[in-house]
Amino acid sequence: MRKVLLYPFILIIGILLCLPSSAQDINYSQYFSTPMYYNPAFTGLNTGLRARFTYRDQWPTLPVDLKSYYFSADVGDRNLPGAGGIGLMIQSDNYGYALISNLQVGLTIGVRVPITSFMIAQVGIKAAVAQNSINWDELVFSNQLDPRYGVIYQSGYPAPDDNRRVYPDFAAGGILQFISPDGGINGNIGLACDHIFRPDKAFLSNASCPLERKWVAHGDVVISSGFSSSSFYRAADEPLKVNIGFLYQNQAKFNSLNLGLNLLKYNMYLGGWYKTTMTGNTGAAVVLLAGYRYRFAQDMSVKFIYSYDLQVSKNLSGTGGAHEISIVLDFDQFSLFGGVGSRSSGFIPGGGRRGYSSMECPTFY
Repeated sequence: MRKVLLYPFILIIGILLCLPSSAQDINYSQYFSTPMYYNPAFTGLNTGLRARFTYRDQWPTLPVDLKSYYFSADVGDRNLPGAGGIGLMIQSDNYGYALISNLQVGLTIGVRVPITSFMIAQVGIKAAVAQNSINWDELVFSNQLDPRYGVIYQSGYPAPDDNRRVYPDFAAGGILQFISPDGGINGNIGLACDHIFRPDKAFLSNASCPLERKWVAHGDVVISSGFSSSSFYRAADEPLKVNIGFLYQNQAKFNSLNLGLNLLKYNMYLGGWYKTTMTGNTGAAVVLLAGYRYRFAQDMSVKFIYSYDLQVSKNLSGTGGAHEISIVLDFDQFSLFGGVGSRSSGFIPGGGRRGYSSMECPTFY
């Protein structure tokens, strides 16, 4: 059985009493591949079915790295009540040898509010159940060690009342989506709040560990150089698309900012982003990404995107950065109530490509 040595102060103070530094949420570099994680209002923002898988391995050169797994699926169907969408989200992460693991499963709902022919608002909520687990039996404290014989003593530190902590968690957000009259520019801007009721995730009954609220502000714009001339939407006919965006987060005393751009041409993605924590010992990274989209048909595709966090902060040098892999499945014409999605009969005002209604913005990812 593998044992792990942790110093008492790190474990007792950092984990059980829950310092703010241990209560930060995972920050994905490809936030555009995990949109519902940051704002539930993304649920059903565009018609059809999307399934997203993301894997993140942070600080891989350290003895105990941080692995995160994300899955979401959402359906946008304008025949739904509220004309928005419904979704499912699963988030899991493990801290070093799975000593501490977190799992969250949530349902999301989006409600659409038309404003003009070129602008809509959408609000969303998430209701989730979360579980935090600690593998106490795998821990070895320094007072259990003998310099000659190794682990021979019993630890005097009390075990938690339960190795699992289950609690409800809620989030809410809103998005303003817009498109230019000629359809050449579209984008969105949004705000969200996660952990609204600050759930307590402490393992000890006589301790308190509130999960601090996370505030998120985000925005992005997609600029297209033209429109496709082919009904099958061949890669050679697709115009160059440029996506510029930002993501700002605040949780407790921590702030972070992601900003950058991505390019899409010939079904290939290229991008560069800058990430900074903006608080305390500032950590910064340059994110480089590349990906490919394969189309099975006009309205069915799979996308693969890989990104690497190149650490530029001296205090994080030698950690190995972070690897992130995303897979996105798109079924644009999927509908819960049969028939075809609302994209099939509309057009972009001002003479855009057929196949999109006035406020069904073509997606970049």
